[in-house]
Amino acid sequence: MKILIGTTNPAKVARFREFLPEDGIEFLTLKDLGITDEPEESGATPEENARIKAAFYGRFCDRVICNDSGLYFDCIPMDDPRQPGLQIRTPEGRRLDDEEMIAYYSSLIAELGGKTLAYYLDGIAVYRQGQIFSYLDEQGKAAAFYMVDEPSPERHPGWPLDSLSLNKNTMTYFVDHGNNIYDQVEEQIMVGQYRQRVVAFLKQALGVEM
Repeated sequence: MKILIGTTNPAKVARFREFLPEDGIEFLTLKDLGITDEPEESGATPEENARIKAAFYGRFCDRVICNDSGLYFDCIPMDDPRQPGLQIRTPEGRRLDDEEMIAYYSSLIAELGGKTLAYYLDGIAVYRQGQIFSYLDEQGKAAAFYMVDEPSPERHPGWPLDSLSLNKNTMTYFVDHGNNIYDQVEEQIMVGQYRQRVVAFLKQALGVEM
């Protein structure tokens, strides 16, 4: 079975490969198929944008996984133009690279007082032989974290904002070596529950045994 992971972000590709068994599945990327076209992401939520992308890339493969995320700051209203929302990489209409994102959000968070509580909402969509299935993980607020205006010198390629993000309980950067061992039980529970929800959705939507 061939499954196209519809993203150019290597971190997202690796993430979905971890969620699915490799036996009997050939994972493809946009680069593998030489796909450079991108859909216009006009949705109002991460789930809507994921569905738009899944429909677009479904022209190239019978099974496609697409993902979109929105970043939200708790300290400002949802309709505030400074709210990142779905435009995480294009906050001013121009696509930013990783370092430009760090610089932009560092400056914005400084305007908000230097630290703000933030959370992600995650939408996933699957195209399977003409049908689209989608899922919005609404548990993001439970995994809220702090973002600060002083970036760590460390980097996670594909996830630049990890250099501005702090574990809410330990105040360590997401990119800090060993950060994953802090609050191990709580973190494992949250990550494990998220993984279970996503894997259950993917299993049903793709029609694969796991």
